[in-house]
Formats: sequence, C-alpha cells, structure tokens
Amino acid sequence: MRWRKSCNPHVEIVSSLAGRVPNPALPIGPVRIGGFGGVEGLRGWLREERIDAVVDATHPFAVTITAHAAQVCGELGLPYLVLARPPWDPGTAIIAVSDIEAADVVAEQGYSRVFLTTGRSGIAAFANSDAWFLIRVVTAPDGTALPRRHKLVLSRGPYGYHDEFALLREQRIDALVTKNSGGKMTRAKLDAAAALGISVVMIARPLLPAGVAAVDSVHRAAMWVAGLPSR
Repeated sequence: MRWRKSCNPHVEIVSSLAGRVPNPALPIGPVRIGGFGGVEGLRGWLREERIDAVVDATHPFAVTITAHAAQVCGELGLPYLVLARPPWDPGTAIIAVSDIEAADVVAEQGYSRVFLTTGRSGIAAFANSDAWFLIRVVTAPDGTALPRRHKLVLSRGPYGYHDEFALLREQRIDALVTKNSGGKMTRAKLDAAAALGISVVMIARPLLPAGVAAVDSVHRAAMWVAGLPSR
C-alpha cells in the first residue's frame, strides 16, 4: 500500500508473491502468485508482460529469486533495484553465517531453551540438537526434520514488545536464534531479549549479487522508479 501511494499513478505496478504463505495480505492492483520456474521462466514472464523495470522487494534471505532476477535483468537490459529493509544492529549478538553454523553455536554455548525464529527453511539444521526449542513460524513445516524436543507456534507478526517479553520469560528462554531480517515488524523480540539478558545468535544477511543497486526505503525506491527514462 505504501509503495503504491509513493509511486507515480501513471506507472503500472504488477506485484508478484511467492505463494508460500496462505492468505497473504494482497497489494492493490495486478498480482501474480507462485514461482517463475527458474531463470527461463522469469525471463519469459518479463518478456511476455513487457516489464520495463524490476524492483526486488523480496525477503533479504530470498537469495535464489534475487540471483535469478539480477541475472535476467542484466541479460535483458532491464533496470533492476533491490528494496531491502534496513538490517538490525546486531549489538552483542553472536554472528553466524548460516543455519548450520547457528546450530553449532547453540551446541557450543550449551543453550538449553532456544527461541528459534529463522523460518521453516532453517529448522532442519537444529534437528539433532539436545536443546529444547520454541519454534515460531507462519505455517507448519511440511516434511521438515524437527528437533527432538520442541514446541511449535504458528503465528504471524507484527509482534509487540510486551508480548515478546512475556513469551520469553514464561518459556524460560536462554537464547534467541534469528535471521537479520531487519525492519520493525519483528524487532520487538530483540529488544525483549536484551531486557531479559537473553543471548542472541543472529544469522548474517547474504551478500547481494555484485553490482546490484539497493535502497532501504519505499520512498527511495519510488524516486528511483520516477527517475527511469521512458521506454
């Protein structure tokens, strides 16, 4: 919604959603849902729809679609911009570069009750851990190996500070494992963990493809679109 209010009304915007989350909040205007079928599928869709420019506003950890989009836009000569929410300041968090490394940190540090908020794709890395996990995801894992001891919570943000504080305290959490997704919607868990003296293991963001332009706000993305030459 903010994106459409910021853009020139004469610019036609087509939104694309991965389709992994049921009943998503849909933006105004044309929306396609589902994957593209790899590089070839994305290339074909961009050509068929006669797309003039691409703003990649996917999750900071959605490395596959970002790599594909950067490659295809480069091949087709399409302007391409990544809109990435500002990352969180890790503070005193232990930094890991992958889910597997984060699982190793949990084992090495001897954490016993872990709040895991890395999303469905990262859960399997903790399957052999001896710790107990409070796992919060939007949709239930399908065929994913889960830790032997865990509690699964299906929930969708945003989350408030007081609720996160109460959750961490009631569940006697001693470590929070999260990805550096950034933004305000899920920031509260970090603030609550800091207030309770809970350790944080933060998975660092993957690097963007070389040479890709990026901005950190909807307004700047809209200004970029406004500055594009007519095609």
